[in-house]
Amino acid sequence: MTGIYMNFDMILPERSLLWYDKNRKRQETYAGAETDQMNEKKNNNIVNTPYDDVFRTLLNDCSSLIIPIINEIFSEHFHGDEKIVFMPETHFLNQQGGVEEKRITDSCFKIVGKKEKKFLYECQSTADNSMLVRIFEYATQIALDQGEIVGNTLKVEIPHSAILFLRYNTATPDKMAIEMKTPGGTVCFDVMVMKAGRYGIDEIFEKKLLFLIPFYIFSYESRFMEYNEDEEKLKILKEEYIDIRNRLDGLLETGQISAYTRKIIMEMSDKVVENLAQKYENVREGVKSVMGGRVLEHEAKTILREGWQQGRKEGHKEGRKEGRKEGEDYGIKKGRMEQAKQTAFNLKDMGMNNDSIAKAVEVGISVIREWFGEN
Repeated sequence: MTGIYMNFDMILPERSLLWYDKNRKRQETYAGAETDQMNEKKNNNIVNTPYDDVFRTLLNDCSSLIIPIINEIFSEHFHGDEKIVFMPETHFLNQQGGVEEKRITDSCFKIVGKKEKKFLYECQSTADNSMLVRIFEYATQIALDQGEIVGNTLKVEIPHSAILFLRYNTATPDKMAIEMKTPGGTVCFDVMVMKAGRYGIDEIFEKKLLFLIPFYIFSYESRFMEYNEDEEKLKILKEEYIDIRNRLDGLLETGQISAYTRKIIMEMSDKVVENLAQKYENVREGVKSVMGGRVLEHEAKTILREGWQQGRKEGHKEGRKEGRKEGEDYGIKKGRMEQAKQTAFNLKDMGMNNDSIAKAVEVGISVIREWFGEN
């Protein structure tokens, strides 16, 4: 990737007051401590945008969509059948005076196949480089959390890092770098940049970058007023989203994506436009009329069937661990119940009422109410 290249320099002290506790996987300094009230105030300053929520939902509920993104950003060649293992998202960063500040990363995971690599992928909705400092904080903290002391050496691994920019301008770099000057020499690692608006619909589907679809509306943000006031131009925007929906339907019909993945992509697209176009009712309602709406009965049944199949798969896996027929039966039952619970929450989010959900997942209404905390 060529273009603007930005460095972030850090000079590390020759001596550190850092103490690494292997059992608790955390760090503490001895420079002092702030009060609990100050800690709480710092922690409450964490901001989570609707776009962060969409980003996490896509990662957690449709994690397979991240592999083509990683291939695109890092020029990797993962096939798509690799296992994705998510790492803890909450970390505690040491600040001056000994206080720990809570931070939540958008995504830290490893892809496990013939080879294993760790990745840190963050989402930024503003066109500035402020994320670069947080990438340094996250990457080093993640490395330390998973570090290992071998003899007299603490060994850490910095994950491959990247930022998805939802908004950008001419000053937004195509690649960033973090450079650390240590007593033992200078260490540098790249932070790759992906700009969502650079990808058109044809390229998104050709490269299977379906993860970007909910954020596609950012490409039109500067023209919202124009579309909002011109019915013919709004019609063109709606036709583009009809094309997106039809392409997703085609992938569903050929088995390239699941009904649940399709539904999540459409719902997250709806959520992004709901927030991004708050002041432009015609734009907001126009896109939502294409991508929004309640889950249809046949979609719910398809999603439920996929859930049961996954539950059976997990159940067999647990049953084999037991090594007996009873263990397998138990594993299948437990796997089904866990999947039924997850499916119930998914259907709840899609607008189904409790009675319909209970009937769909084949459990009693009292169980549904207990899961939803309504007893």
